[in-house]
Parts: sequence; structure tokens; C-alpha cells
Amino acid sequence: MAAYGGSEVGRVESALQSHRKTPELYGSDDPIDNKGDREMVREKSMMQLREYDEDIINTVRESLIFLDQDLRVVTVSRSFYDFFKVKPEETVGQLIYDLGNKQWDIPKLRELLETILPEKTAFDNYEVEHDFATIGRRTMLLNARQIEQGMGKERIILLAIDDITERKQAEEALRESEKKYRTLLETTSEGCWMLNPEVKTIEVNAALCKMLGYSQDEMLGKTPFDFVDDENRKVFIEQTSKISDTEHRSYEIVLKKRNGEDLLTYFNATTIRAESGQVLGSFALITDITDCKQAEDALRASEVRYRSMMEAMTDPVYICSHDFRIEYINSAMIEKVGRDVTGEICHKAIYDEDEQCSWCVFDQIWQGKNIIYEKNDQETDRYYSINCSPVARPDAPASKLSIFRDISEIKMMEKERIASEVKLQQTQKMEAIGTLAGGIAHDFNNILSSVIGYTELALDDVEKGSHLEDNLEEVYTAGKRARDLVKQILTFARQSDEKIKPIQVDTIAKEALKFLRSSVPTTIEMKQNIESDSLIMADPTQVHQIFMNLCTNAVQAMDKDGGVMSVGLTDVLLDAGFTTAYDNLKPGDYLKLTVSDTGSGIPPKVMESIFEPYFTTKAPGEGTGLGLATVHGIVKNYGGQITVDSKVGKGSVFTVYLPITKKRTEAKPYQEEALPSGNERILVIDDEPPIAKMSSQILQRLGYNVTIRTSSIEAKELFRSKPNDFDLVITDMTMPNMTGDKLASELMKIRPDIPVILCTGYSKNISDEAALEIGIRAFAYKPIVKADLAKTVRKVLDAGRSGS
Repeated sequence: MAAYGGSEVGRVESALQSHRKTPELYGSDDPIDNKGDREMVREKSMMQLREYDEDIINTVRESLIFLDQDLRVVTVSRSFYDFFKVKPEETVGQLIYDLGNKQWDIPKLRELLETILPEKTAFDNYEVEHDFATIGRRTMLLNARQIEQGMGKERIILLAIDDITERKQAEEALRESEKKYRTLLETTSEGCWMLNPEVKTIEVNAALCKMLGYSQDEMLGKTPFDFVDDENRKVFIEQTSKISDTEHRSYEIVLKKRNGEDLLTYFNATTIRAESGQVLGSFALITDITDCKQAEDALRASEVRYRSMMEAMTDPVYICSHDFRIEYINSAMIEKVGRDVTGEICHKAIYDEDEQCSWCVFDQIWQGKNIIYEKNDQETDRYYSINCSPVARPDAPASKLSIFRDISEIKMMEKERIASEVKLQQTQKMEAIGTLAGGIAHDFNNILSSVIGYTELALDDVEKGSHLEDNLEEVYTAGKRARDLVKQILTFARQSDEKIKPIQVDTIAKEALKFLRSSVPTTIEMKQNIESDSLIMADPTQVHQIFMNLCTNAVQAMDKDGGVMSVGLTDVLLDAGFTTAYDNLKPGDYLKLTVSDTGSGIPPKVMESIFEPYFTTKAPGEGTGLGLATVHGIVKNYGGQITVDSKVGKGSVFTVYLPITKKRTEAKPYQEEALPSGNERILVIDDEPPIAKMSSQILQRLGYNVTIRTSSIEAKELFRSKPNDFDLVITDMTMPNMTGDKLASELMKIRPDIPVILCTGYSKNISDEAALEIGIRAFAYKPIVKADLAKTVRKVLDAGRSGS
């Protein structure tokens, strides 16, 4: 019974052995033959035993049961009664298996008492787990001895019962705790290091061994000083000296791995004490913070770069928290605001607003969106593109990062780009119109050539002063007006700025109004009062633009309800009293152009801006804002002035003043004059037979010998066969098979000194300069009137004769 209470049971056994040898108790040693006497002696001995040993039995902590050789209870200890909650009368004399309603009928107990004990004098430390009715399920440790009586050699069995239920539970709990401790120790990713009071290693886990590269056996018995260099050994010594004074210690230290590399760790050490307060050792959790320190270093470096970048940025930047408080502001923003406003409310510090800005995008920023919007700083008249992005916070709502980019120059460039695009679009439109006009003009000029030419021939033959002569003069005048109109159309086709020259505005005005009439709704009435035929120095195309833009604006002002548009053209004399109000005007004669409408009128608040580029009150896609700006620029360039008078709901009147260069003088539509003539030989080539025939008649009437051809190929062959039969060649430009310039080159290969006049109704492929470069002596546009043709022919022939 060495394991549980063996000393106490042994004390009882020794006392009983001594009692057994007492003569007073057991009598003499003489043999007793009478069986009855023997029973009597036995009973007496038992009774004496109970009386004599009661004090001894009741002093033992364990529950004791004394059994006779029939396994009946002789006596029990008081502790048995108390623990199993039974009464004496329920135990003494009872078979042990019948105790407590057979609570002790335990198979293992039977085996011990009936099988094992008879063969042995004792059995020790047999555990029995059993459910007892009175005390529940318990775990008992059984120990038994056979004690022989002196008389008759009777046996007394001493059965000691030790309840070890709580002890077993504690052991199980300890085992579970140890299991959990081991599991935690081996599964944690942190290193575990346990030291004894002498600071020697008594336990490490696999994680720490892996960190350092050592096995557990290699680390056991060593101190932490064996795993550091001299500098870090001082840290260990300092911290170890605090074991008895402090319960917890946290510090960073660099350990040395087996391969010599450094391992940056964080120690979290705890002192282990006994209940008495004695230091039993210490336990430390070791965390590898190498990556964390590298991340911290990288973060600090990133912070430095971030700060440097923010401070180096020329764009103003600030960051504000979810409660609109400014957390950071860079130097550029400080300069923009005028002071450091860190910690202040953003809408007050940046925008001088008492409440949250109406354009604030913080709600969208909290949703993780990036927002870019534009803002005009009216104080400085600068434009900014503000890029707002969320700055994530692990423990708070996101902050807002705002970057101000000054886009004033970009805005200006954008306006210039739009202007350029609009100009390009206008150029492309005009080029398209010009291309169309050029094609029309070519054919139309051929027709006009016939009309004007044959009219001139008829006027030469008609009776002077007759009604027919008047009619032919009207035809001639109309032809010349048509010629001038074609010239205006061809201005578009040439795609070049027309030189400033004296022009008659009334003709352009009438043609522009005719052109507009077809596109103006019938709800708008058009009136005109053209009373001036004065000349101004201008570009016809630009004057045409003035009419078109002003009239188009008037029409658009009445597009909903209709109305009346009036166009007037008169001559006025402006005195100094009037012109002093305008820097661009000087006293003198001016042409006054007025365009009025009965439309919606112009609101006063936008009146000052209507001549600014890109300013428009129209919806997107309905206007560029360049119409009035273009008119304003043209008028100013010509030394004129444009004014506007408008009332909302009543309409507007635009007035343009342009300086007059000279008055027109009255002249008869057709006047006969002495034209130069000659008798030279001329070859005329034109693919239009009527024009070729007409040119031949005009030249023949001037005295020339004329040969005509309607094919450039036939003309070339004729000239090749008789190169010296001609003194001059007049050829059309646009002809099938071979153009006029090509034909001229071929003829001059045959005879280099032959003079050539090149005529065309329209050609964008050759200019005056290009014609002269290839040796052509003169270049003229159709239709050419008789006088012009006569003068040109004589001029070329005379120049050839003089050798110039």
C-alpha cells in the first residue's frame, strides 16, 4: 500500500498483530479440541477485537472494513459510516456484497476477495470505479491484508477503501491541461521559451527552433545569452535582472540564427512564481518581427517620399477627415490659401463657406468613388480641376484627398482648339461649297461667255437707238452681273484670302438675302431697304459673312413665334460728335447696315458678353458662340463699328458702320470704244463649239485671221504640221484628252516662241503664277468681254514682237 495511505493501514495492521498475541484476549496456546469451545473462543475474540481496536480504527482517514473468513463485516471505521452514509446496524454481520442494498456487489471486488486474496496475504492499489446509490459514481482505491488470529488460526481481512475520485479528476484535468498546453505550444506560430530560475532553457517549441535553426535538444540547458551577440547580450542581462521585480517584460532584441543571420524578435516575457511567491522561472513568447520592421521601414520611407512628393508638387493638395477637418496641407496649398490651415474646417478655410459647400463630393468619396470636377476661383479668375479620392482608414471613415490642378492655360488652349476646330469646320464647309461652286462656275461661265459674247456681236450689228439695242444692253448688263456673282462664288473655291479691294455692298446684300430666303421659315417676313450703292474697301467673302451671321441670328431669335426681319443699307455722314464715343471711328462718310428683328431680345445681363468668342445662349450643338465675335472682328478690322440695341420680348437691332471709299459713277451698261485690232493669225481651241465660234467672230471683226479647233488633240496635230502658220494660240483650260496647260507645253516644245493665252471658266489646278512658269503669256477667267479679249490679244502679240 505504498501508493495511497499505506502508513496508516500498516499502523492498524501492526496494532492488530500485537493484539493477537495478547494472552488476555486469545487465551493459552493449548490446542482446543471441542468445536463448540472453539466457536465460543472465536466469538469472544472478535468482540474483544472490536472493543480493543475501535480507537485505533477510528483514527484512520481511509474507510476501513474488517471481514471474517466468510467475508462478513466484523466492524468498520467511523470514516466508512460518514463517507458512505450508512448506519452500524446496516453493516456489522452483513455479507460485504449485501451492504447498502448490494451496492458493494462489485465484480472486481469479488475477484479480489475470492480469488486473488486467498492465494496472497495482501493486494495493493486496485482501482474500482462504481456507481453508489448513496454517493454516486466514485473511483475507489482498494488495499487488503489477511491477518491471522492466534487461536484457531482464524483469518481477519482488513479492507482499506480510499476515495480517489477528486484526485483522479484532478489528474485528468492536469492531463487535459498538459495536452492543451502541448497542443498550443506546438501549433502556435510564435516561439515559446521557458527558463528555470538559473535562466537555463527547460523547454522550447518547434516554432522557436524553426526560427533559429536549432533542434530542441540543442537548445535545452542553454541560456538565451548563447543566442545573441555581445550588444544584445547586454539587453538580455538587463531584462533578466528584472525577473524577480517585474511580472511582465516586453522588448525587442536581435537573436542569432544557427547560420549566423540576424533575427529581429519581440520578446513578451512573464515571470513564473509559486504560491509562496518564489520565482520558478520565466516564460517568453517570441515573435519574428523582421518582416514587420522591414514594412515599418518601408512605410517610413514611403511616408518620407510621400511628404517629399506632396511638398514638391506645384499643385495645391490637402487632406480632410470625415468631419471636414483638414489633416494635411502642402506648401502649394498654403501659398494658395495664404496660411497654414491644418486642423481647421475645410469649407471655411479653403472656400470661406460657413456651411458644407453645395458642390461637396464627400458623400461620394465615402462610397469609394474618385471624383473630378472643375471650379472657377472668381477672386483670381483661375480655373482648377479638382481630383478628389478616398484615403482609407482602418479605424475610421475614409478621409478625402483633394488635388487642385490649375487648368487656366488648358482652358484657354481648349477655347483656342475649339475656335480652330470651328474654323476648320467652316473652312471645310466652304471648301465643299467651293468645290460645288467651282463645278457649277465652270459650266456657267461657258454659258455666260456665249451670252455676253454673242450679245456684244449683236450690239455691233443692231441699229443704234432702236428698241432692240436697249433690250440687248439689258441682256449684256445681266450677263455682267451674273459674271460678278460667279466671281464671288469662286472666291470660296479658290480657298485663299481675297485681297482687300473696293466692293459694292448692295450686290452682296441682295445675293445674301436671296440665298437666305429659301431657308427662312415662312413665319418670318423678310424686308429690305437697300438705298446705297457705295464702295468700301473689303473682302467680299467677309462682307458676305457679316450679312449671313447677323441675319441668321435674327432668324433664330424668331424661330418659335415668327416675326419680321428688316435689312437696311444707307449712306450716312458721321460727325465728330458721334465718332468720339467710339475709338475705332473717324468723322466721315460711312455705309450704315442695319439688321433688326422682332424676336425675344437680349437680356441685359448677357449684353456685354455677346461679342466675346464662344459666348452663346443656345443649347449645346446649336451654336459655337463665334458668329457675332466674327462679325465684330471683321468690322473692327475695316475701321468700322458695330452696336446693338435690344429689349427683352421686343427684339434687337444690330447696326454696322463701314467707311466708304468712293461713290459709284453712273455709266452706260454698254459703250462702244475703239478697240485695238490686227491681222495676225490666231489658233482658237475650245471644246465648246459655240464659244469657239463666238471667239472666232469677235477676233475676225478685229481684223485677225482665225482658225478654230474643238479638240486639243486635233489642234496639236494641226500645229505640228504647220507650226509657223500661227502667231498666237488661245486655248481653253478644261478640255477632254488634254488640258489647256498640257497642250500649251506640247505646242511650245514644237515651237518655243509661240505665245499662248490660257482661258478658263474655273480651275483650281492652275494659277496665274503657275501659268506664267510654263511659258503662258496671259491667263484670263471666262467670260471675257470683247474689250478685254481685244486688249489681251494685242498686248500679248505686241510683247512677242518686242521680244519682252
